[in-house]
Amino acid sequence: MQFNRILLKLSGESLMGDKQYGIDEKRLQEYAEQIQEAAQTGVQIGIVIGGGNIFRGLSGATKGFDRVKGDQMGMLATVINSLALSSALTSVGQKNRVFTAVRMEPIGELYSKWKAIESLEKGEIAILAAGTGNPFFTTDTASALRGIEIEADAMFKGTRVDGVYTADPERDPAATKFHTITFDEVYDRGLKVMDLTATTLCKENNLPVVVFDMDKYGNLKRVIEGEDIGTLVHV
Repeated sequence: MQFNRILLKLSGESLMGDKQYGIDEKRLQEYAEQIQEAAQTGVQIGIVIGGGNIFRGLSGATKGFDRVKGDQMGMLATVINSLALSSALTSVGQKNRVFTAVRMEPIGELYSKWKAIESLEKGEIAILAAGTGNPFFTTDTASALRGIEIEADAMFKGTRVDGVYTADPERDPAATKFHTITFDEVYDRGLKVMDLTATTLCKENNLPVVVFDMDKYGNLKRVIEGEDIGTLVHV
C-alpha cells in the first residue's frame, strides 16, 4: 500500500514513557525524530494526539466532574501535548503547525480542512489539537474524522503493542496477532482497537487503519515504507 498522506494518531499515555504522569522528555524527543524521519520520505503527516497522560474526561466524570467540562479539560490536555510535540519537532528542524478545534489564538490556528491541507502540502507537519471540539467524542474519533477530512490514505495508530491481537497480549500470553483484519471482524470479535464511533467512521469512509508499535524506534518509517509490521484494518 502506497501512502502519500497519513493521519498519525498518538496516545497521550505513550508520552509518559516511564513516568506515572505528564510528559517524558526522552520519549517526546524520540517521537519528534521518528516523525521527522518519516516526513523525509516525502509522506505528508497530520497528527492527532490524545491527552490521557494529563487528564481523561471520562474518568473525571466518574469522580464528580461534569462530563462536558471533563471532556473540555481533556481537550485542553491534548493541546498541551500538541504544543510539546510542536516544540520538539521545531527543535529537530521539522516545520510544523498547530491547529485547534476550538478557537484559542495565539496558541494555535483555528482548524479548517483547507488550512490543514495547505500546511501539509507545504511540507509542514499539521498537528490537529483539541479533539473534535465537542464533548462525548474520543481522540480516536477525532483522528478518524480528521483523517477523512484531510483525505489521508490511511490512519496510523501508534500504540504500545505491535498490532491487533485476539486478546490483550499484555494480559494473555496465548493471544495471536492479525496481519490484516476487517472492521466487521474487529466489531464482531469485540476487539478494542478504537471506540465504535471511530471504527464506524473509518469503515463507512474507507479509511484503512494501520496499528503498530510507535514506541519501537524507527517503526513509523518502516511501516510507511511498507514493511510487514503492525496490523492493517480495512473494509
